Amino acid sequence: MKSLSAVSLPNLIMGLASLSVLSLNGFAGTGIAGQQSFDKGWRFVQREVSGGEQVNLDDSTWRVLDVPHDWAFEADYSRDAAQRDTGGYKPGGIGWYRKQFEVPAEWQNKRVSIHFDGVYMNSEVWINGHRLGKRPYGYIPFHYDLTEYLQPGENVVAVRVDNSLEPSARWYHGCGIYAHVNLQATAPVHVAKDGVLIRTPKVDKKHAAVSVATELVNQSGQPAKMALRTQILDQESVVVAEVRKSVLIPAGEIQTVTQDLAIKNPELWSPESPTLYRVRSTLANGEEVVTRFGVRTIRWDTATGFWINGTNTKLLGVADHMEAGPVGAAIPDELNRWKIQLLKDMGCNAIRVAHNPQTPAFYDLCDELGMLVMDEIFDGWSRKAKQDYGKQAFNEWWERDLRTWLKANRNHPSVVIWSMGNETHGKVASKLVEVCHELDPTRLVTSGHSGSEVMDVLGVNGASESQRFYQKPPPEKPFVATEAPHTWQVRGYYRSQSWFRDGANARSGPFPLPDLTEKEIFTYDWIDPAKREHRKQIFNSSYDNAMVRITARKNWELMRDLPWYSGHFRWTGFDYLGEAGYVHGGWPFRAFMGGALDLAGFKKDLFYFYQSQWTTKPMAHILPHWTHPKMAAGTEVPVWVYSNCDEVELFLNGKSLGKDQPGTKWDEMQCEWMVPWTPGKLVAIGYQDGVEVIRDTQQTAAESAQLRLSATGDLNPIVTVEQVDEKGVMNPYAENRIHYHVDGPARILSLESGNPVNTENNYGQPSREAFFGKSRCFLGLTASSKAESASDLAVVAGAILGDKNLMTSHSISIDVQSIAIQGETSGDDFQVRYSVDGSDPSLQYEGSFKVKDDTLVRASVSRGDELLFEMKERFGPGQGLYWGSPQDESEEVAKSNGDQAEDAVFQNARVVTKGIGFHGKGFLDFGSKANAFVEWYQENDGDDYEGSISIRYSCKASKGGGRTMKLLHNGKVIKANLFFPNTETWGRDWKTVQVKVPFVRGGNTLRLATLTGGGPYIDELIVQ
Repeated sequence: MKSLSAVSLPNLIMGLASLSVLSLNGFAGTGIAGQQSFDKGWRFVQREVSGGEQVNLDDSTWRVLDVPHDWAFEADYSRDAAQRDTGGYKPGGIGWYRKQFEVPAEWQNKRVSIHFDGVYMNSEVWINGHRLGKRPYGYIPFHYDLTEYLQPGENVVAVRVDNSLEPSARWYHGCGIYAHVNLQATAPVHVAKDGVLIRTPKVDKKHAAVSVATELVNQSGQPAKMALRTQILDQESVVVAEVRKSVLIPAGEIQTVTQDLAIKNPELWSPESPTLYRVRSTLANGEEVVTRFGVRTIRWDTATGFWINGTNTKLLGVADHMEAGPVGAAIPDELNRWKIQLLKDMGCNAIRVAHNPQTPAFYDLCDELGMLVMDEIFDGWSRKAKQDYGKQAFNEWWERDLRTWLKANRNHPSVVIWSMGNETHGKVASKLVEVCHELDPTRLVTSGHSGSEVMDVLGVNGASESQRFYQKPPPEKPFVATEAPHTWQVRGYYRSQSWFRDGANARSGPFPLPDLTEKEIFTYDWIDPAKREHRKQIFNSSYDNAMVRITARKNWELMRDLPWYSGHFRWTGFDYLGEAGYVHGGWPFRAFMGGALDLAGFKKDLFYFYQSQWTTKPMAHILPHWTHPKMAAGTEVPVWVYSNCDEVELFLNGKSLGKDQPGTKWDEMQCEWMVPWTPGKLVAIGYQDGVEVIRDTQQTAAESAQLRLSATGDLNPIVTVEQVDEKGVMNPYAENRIHYHVDGPARILSLESGNPVNTENNYGQPSREAFFGKSRCFLGLTASSKAESASDLAVVAGAILGDKNLMTSHSISIDVQSIAIQGETSGDDFQVRYSVDGSDPSLQYEGSFKVKDDTLVRASVSRGDELLFEMKERFGPGQGLYWGSPQDESEEVAKSNGDQAEDAVFQNARVVTKGIGFHGKGFLDFGSKANAFVEWYQENDGDDYEGSISIRYSCKASKGGGRTMKLLHNGKVIKANLFFPNTETWGRDWKTVQVKVPFVRGGNTLRLATLTGGGPYIDELIVQ
């Protein structure tokens, strides 16, 4: 099929059963002569500063730092933080950055510009006191010309970042200059910013026709005749094609030069072989720009899905927000590479950036590593979060931001489709698509279930998980599941009974999910259920039995077997900060736990499921672990093995329990045995053609007694610490605090364990509790010279180890280990002293010791005369995990079915905690105030539906037989006079009022407001 132009796309899409788009995309890892990093040596203060842009301002007391920088991540978690639960309890605020610099002598008579890869949000920039402009959107690169205001000698750039309006996103966002900054000097006649567009009208094995359109800018004030030489270089820097052309550029104008080239026997870019070429654009005046790109073809077909280079390919994708759980939004390039590579190792071949663009470095890495990208520009086209871009600036800025984004990313071979938004609405949809077709006729356009009627490809979120979706005829245009499946799991946590987010209600059309055992067999929990503040505050099971509508296994079966199902982007690849209240009940939950990897990048069991289905290198993974200290002997435990081998044999303590073969149906994809519990060792052996090719082991662990350290990475090393018993077996419940000391030119960027309810600050701390046996230390090199960077670098880790609640053992050990990151360690001659009475450590540690209940152990670790760190750990009942019974949980959950009013957003109301029969911590009393309100937010990731809510209340009004309030849905009044009849008494007798609500796809805000005479007591809202 011929390549479709932007003009013809909308008409052709509706009438064709098969859509085909051929394209050559470039890697915007653009090299520009005269460009230098502007990351180092900024001064920063987090507060409003009057005259912060003035040249002579005294900023000597401001903090000196390098960007990328994220002040929100550095701040403490706080229950009252401005970003609230949606942003993981992090702050917003206002910050100022300033940097002094001198213009290099060789830049005289050049045009000098400053380029920001990302600033969140509402950034304003000044040079020498002159305001250059404002950029509201926090997820878009931008630049300013400094030339007019530069002066000899010292110059001052000032940047004000305003996050005073919060929450400005529905998930965690960073604050500040979170991405790279560059200065660039060009001649008056030069290639425009993002002014190279590379396409291929025809590609086959022997020949790739290449069209290069180059925008040339003349800022000289006079017409300029300029020769442009365009070359294509292969991976070995050999010139494989070249063409020249002269052009006359009028003063002050932009001239586009289109040149045709050809590559013989091209090496195609693909996820399996991400071959990159370069276009070198050279002007006669010496200006040069190098743009990397890849040669590949893509096609979307209604009947057969997605094709790349003529091969029908399933999109094995995940969705991910632009933040790394360990370090916030200011993600070092090496950690970005680490994240993407982990997904590649899982078998993933595609990422949906959700729900906003990522930094330029991210796309460069996807090009290099071979990761397909669904590139998404916006979350909503109007307000979704209370103070988001949709509310603040969308109407004024959307087209400018859209065009900037398209030009910046349209040369990336990794980007295979544009996405315009997520679960949103608006007439602007058709205009968004038109701009995409104008600037890039080579790719189709989709969305996360937004404006679907005008999109080229039908993107569907949670509705694609419902049984009803598959009972209808296939879509009449290419289809992709933009956000599916939704499943939740906490690494190392298990339940044998199934869990549905919405209680498996019929409205959501869930697939069946039988329990694994008749009664729950696992008893441990993160907290005593009676102490939960919200019914949703539970950990979810890693058996793939905690879901919204569909399991990961069933979703994969459907995607694999339905030809028209192009692929999915599971929600999510990694756990992420924010959205902590919607599913998980809020504080102390700080994160959303839908990832195949947790906040620290540790692999969950789900990671291995996908690996078993999406990769071919032999693998086998056993779950659950085999340490169950409160389980009755003989209890039958479902033991699963994820494997891509022909068959798997399971052994318990050397005895074979038989072989099983991975099946193709969803509930047979794991090999499975019901194994009577007894301590020992489980071994799974995977066979191919009858020959052993892989094995995995799970072994019963005693209390933690040692640390095991490993490290990876160069510029941003990662040190992994596991808490193991005396035999080296990791204890899967160990949560002892780990202390760190760095020897050499590096600093701790963050400490993270993956625990979603640990609200200790990750930044600037020397210690953190482990989570289910593991923790990580993320480092950043601080070397100021090449010689220093090559010096020795090591990390020392120490912990007071043992069973925190003394349930299985009263034995305590202290261990200190060091690991060399580069070069040698500083020696392991550690002196450890301790005490068991809370006093200063004075006893020389010589081996493990016993303690009594409620003992505070303190310890100090020294090396020679240097004190490395001091440690303390309390042991006794009530410390560590809760060990109760599954009935505790079910009984507690039954007490509260809804979203509590005291946890919602409210105004002119007070929380009352005295009364009888209320749910949660209390209820709201509006007194006699008018215009008071309580507001709940409900996210609907499925289709629009007519639902209902029940409002639990209490009142005994002396007049009128009750109280009347007003109910609004997304700002629209749906009940102007909602009547609440009297109950028996105030705060002791409770009833419900039910109201129908037209829930829309995406965000639903429900506001209950008083009229003139106050309102009833409000306890909770239940969505039905």
